[in-house]
Amino acid sequence: MNAVTSPAAAHRRQRWAIGRSRAPGSSRRRGRDLRRVGTFATIGVVSTLAYVALYSFLRPFMDAAAANAVALVATAIGNTAANRRFTFAVRGRAGMARDQVAGLVALGAALVLTSASIAALGFVAPSASHAIEVVILVAANAAATVVRFLVLRLALDRSRPRGPRTAQPGHLTPDGLLERTVR
Repeated sequence: MNAVTSPAAAHRRQRWAIGRSRAPGSSRRRGRDLRRVGTFATIGVVSTLAYVALYSFLRPFMDAAAANAVALVATAIGNTAANRRFTFAVRGRAGMARDQVAGLVALGAALVLTSASIAALGFVAPSASHAIEVVILVAANAAATVVRFLVLRLALDRSRPRGPRTAQPGHLTPDGLLERTVR
């Protein structure tokens, strides 16, 4: 028995054939998802730079928590609008209220993470420099970005099917295995 005719090789070929027949548009979807992540990341970098600039401007006039909240609210509105249009290609007023509510949920998560970070920094290093504050806040915003992407993807991805998922019988593969696809 050689490597080509071994049971393990046959199993790998069978799994490859099933995987290919199950997802006819998977490479297009993967490409779309990669573009979305790239666009989301670009918008996130621009939003973070605007957040840091606004926070740095406001910080001499107010305490860290207040400057954080104002900077987050100001940049979250633009971030949600930009992601709605460019990342998820949603235009028009249809569903805008729901999309902005999703943005508010993401804002709430970011506010919790950044406020907790500021509080922890104040506890651990009460006399930390402004630069350390900014580094901690950028790290907290990076964590909040993951939450933001997931929340916005759930709310804004119009290409995903809505409603209950039902299993539908698929076709028979050349090997005679019954496939099931989920819609």
